[in-house]
Amino acid sequence: MTSIFDEEGKNIPCTIIQANPNVVTQRKTVETDGYDATQLGFGDAKAKNTSKALMGHFDRAKTGPKSKVVEFRNFGIDKSLGDLISMDEVFAEGDIVNAIGTSKGKGFQGVVKRHGFRGVGDATHGQHNRMRAPGSIGASSYPSKVFKGMRMAGRTGGKRVKVKNLQVLKLFPEQNLILIKGAVPGHKGSIVIIEK
Repeated sequence: MTSIFDEEGKNIPCTIIQANPNVVTQRKTVETDGYDATQLGFGDAKAKNTSKALMGHFDRAKTGPKSKVVEFRNFGIDKSLGDLISMDEVFAEGDIVNAIGTSKGKGFQGVVKRHGFRGVGDATHGQHNRMRAPGSIGASSYPSKVFKGMRMAGRTGGKRVKVKNLQVLKLFPEQNLILIKGAVPGHKGSIVIIEK
């Protein structure tokens, strides 16, 4: 993340996203598939690491194998197979977008970090060294079990996250860069899907 200043001198936090041109790998229509969608491919991959089904898409589009393939319904831009779509064709300054990505993995965490438990405020009332413990997790003889979904310690992060209603601040088409207000999920260098 970084920040920029607007005309009024306010400091606005933003994220710089590199949005290289994507290639159209498949077109779906209502007549053939029952709905309208456009499939875009991004990044280069090796043919040996690509499934035969996807290789069929790439061969029809006359492009090499791609590492990431995403389908967008009701895309609104009429392009044929193999055409490149640049980010300035899709986005404009001031657009409201959603960012989808995989959040940072934080490993095995306790209940305070994972679920926001506050812990015990002080060490009185018999608390020896259990200030960040989860406490009681259920009743005794009835129902004699721990219910599913009980908030406990465990692995956190590393899940698909969608951040909605982010604003496109600036576009730099010559460098293929987008400035988006706020934070997007994922670590530096991870792949993020930006949708309108």
